[in-house]
Amino acid sequence: MALPQPDAQTTFTYADYLSWDEGRWELINGEVWDMTPAPARLHQKIAGDLFALLHAFFSNKDCEIYIAPFDVRLPDTDNAEDDAIVTVVQPDISVICDPDKLDDRGCIGAPDLVVEILSPSTAAKDLKVKRALYEKHGVPEYWLFHPTDKVVFVYRRGEHDQYDKALIFDRENILTTPLFPELEVRLSDIFS
Repeated sequence: MALPQPDAQTTFTYADYLSWDEGRWELINGEVWDMTPAPARLHQKIAGDLFALLHAFFSNKDCEIYIAPFDVRLPDTDNAEDDAIVTVVQPDISVICDPDKLDDRGCIGAPDLVVEILSPSTAAKDLKVKRALYEKHGVPEYWLFHPTDKVVFVYRRGEHDQYDKALIFDRENILTTPLFPELEVRLSDIFS
């Protein structure tokens, strides 16, 4: 199949996703999400600057960091076969500390940290759909960068394995995380 045919099938799987040879897609609960057009320049600048900072931080550590496009498969059950997985996303940045979750096709299971940079065309999906998805699948921390407002929303898992109310950081703050206590992200540098 060259492209997904949403009218021909109600639920797509990772096996279907692998057969699409054009465009960039995400698959959330079997529903196809088009990732085109390419993100804006400011989105890419923030992604690149943040990736460079995180890459340097994790260079001598056991975690690995990836920038989109990088497939993160989130199975709903223990069955990790391609035709059973109905969710595959491409976070802007993923940090994975468990090497058993990595294979030649990306990550299978929840990354330790997911970063998304909001774009006008994907903001609602990132704020609602993906936040709920990452919470459901056990991503410990989710960072949402808002390029135009120069703020970061940080969601951390709290009691009952749900995200607490978002912490909000602006360009005057240094973003830290209990996941990696030595990590400091000076937001004035990212939002320069």
